[in-house]
Amino acid sequence: MTSRMIRVGATVLAALTAVCACTQGRAPAPERPGNSGPAAAPEEWTVEVLDVLPHDPEAFTQGLEVVGDTLYEGTGLVGESTVRKGPIGGDPTVTVSLPEPLFGEGITVIGSRLWQLTWRDGVAIERDSDTLAELRRVDYDGEGWGLCHQSEPDRLVMSDGTATLTFRDPDDFSVLGTVEVTDSGTPVSQLNELECVDDVVYANVWHTDDILRIDPERGAVTARIDASGLLTPEEAAEADVLNGIAALEEPDRFLVTGKLWPKMFAVRFVPTSR
Repeated sequence: MTSRMIRVGATVLAALTAVCACTQGRAPAPERPGNSGPAAAPEEWTVEVLDVLPHDPEAFTQGLEVVGDTLYEGTGLVGESTVRKGPIGGDPTVTVSLPEPLFGEGITVIGSRLWQLTWRDGVAIERDSDTLAELRRVDYDGEGWGLCHQSEPDRLVMSDGTATLTFRDPDDFSVLGTVEVTDSGTPVSQLNELECVDDVVYANVWHTDDILRIDPERGAVTARIDASGLLTPEEAAEADVLNGIAALEEPDRFLVTGKLWPKMFAVRFVPTSR
């Protein structure tokens, strides 16, 4: 072996020794979430109409919910905001108005109680779900748009017109956490009326005919439901945007309507390719 080979061998050995010394006892760097590839695109779905029911064309619908055979609806606009209840497809049997300057928004029912949001007033109103009488008011920051209740985990889900859903305690309305809603990794804003069904949240997107199916744990949009074409062109000319989703007792059946719509539609959501 030449002296040059000895010098090269010693240099390589020293370098390997230094690398071993630097990495000894160090765990491999963890993989970052989301680095495994691009976010999956949501499925494309549509609505299949099963029945058509009457709806108050003067109702500026903000929240819609069905409990048994009872339909609850919250409406908006200053001086015209109400919360009402009655039989599905029938006239309300109880209606309570909100005093000015309150602008009513989303609602949800939890047993004997009903929560109602206001838009920019920063007030949530807790009501008796039978009489709709006001029980108390709770302040919150920001705007209120849509609201629904998940039983597992026991929490409210609230939208505020952004891409963020806020989780709240159903008893005192305190914030439990938030999640950003994304479609293929891109935030989706203008989330409006909400409906919770088991571990899924459905959301209207304001100024569109889209309903999103959302995984609230990840914030991922798993399906985009095209609900366009429900009204005739003549009806649509007199109406406002799609807004209102209520799960029916029968599995996979929903009521959908909109602001100032003359009709509600009993539908199911189905894949577009079906």
